[in-house]
Amino acid sequence: MLEMFNYPFMQRAFIAGLMIAVLAALSGSFIVLRRYSLLSETLAHVSLVGVAIGLLFGMSPLWIAVVASLLASWMIEYLRSVHGMYSDSILAIFLSGSLALAIVIVSLAGSFNASLFSYLFGSILSVSTQDLWVMGIFGSLAMALLLTFFKELYFIAFDEDVARAGGIRVTLLNFMLVSVIAVIIALSIRVVGTLLIGALMVIPPVAAIRFGMGFYPTTLLSIAIALISVVIGLSASYLFSLPSGAAIVLSLLVIFIIALVVNRR
Repeated sequence: MLEMFNYPFMQRAFIAGLMIAVLAALSGSFIVLRRYSLLSETLAHVSLVGVAIGLLFGMSPLWIAVVASLLASWMIEYLRSVHGMYSDSILAIFLSGSLALAIVIVSLAGSFNASLFSYLFGSILSVSTQDLWVMGIFGSLAMALLLTFFKELYFIAFDEDVARAGGIRVTLLNFMLVSVIAVIIALSIRVVGTLLIGALMVIPPVAAIRFGMGFYPTTLLSIAIALISVVIGLSASYLFSLPSGAAIVLSLLVIFIIALVVNRR
């Protein structure tokens, strides 16, 4: 099985998958704790709008997806924090609206081409060296922000009002968090696709929570689960000619079921 590492495309796939696994699991721990899990799915659909726009006008789908995801994340957080709208209502509106907009743009393009299909379900084996550089630069920045403000984000996740009373700049950090998540999701759609990225961000923390540890060990376990799933998924994809994104998510589901069985109580 180790012969798969002789192929440059598999080497790039593993590097990209492991980077995204760490970023998704780390940021996912905060949104799961805040019961904000649908944010990842919503921003993934918004990223799809950016991809569709990029393909329609011949621009870079990845960069347009990043811009679209960032703008949507800021608007969602603005409506939630400033206007006091319920987060689930906001996410439902953006989720359905972005999906409808993506369908309209695809219909205007006149075809459902293979490029858009790869962004829907992921195409990690086609990740280029340039993609790795982009993921590495923006991923490092996202990781640095999450680790720098880890304690503050942890405090906010448990109780925003108490955190605000304690002098933490809650609004600013909330905008930072959703911005980081938006960038991570936009970068991840090449790895697992817009329809599956939510699973990579949500399932590892949910599975880790089942073991009833503190937040720090739970976060580390979540990252470990995501990394193991990527390794198993990509290996299965190579050995059995399976879609890589789907194989990764199915590996996550198996680990989640094991966590449920082990921790039935």
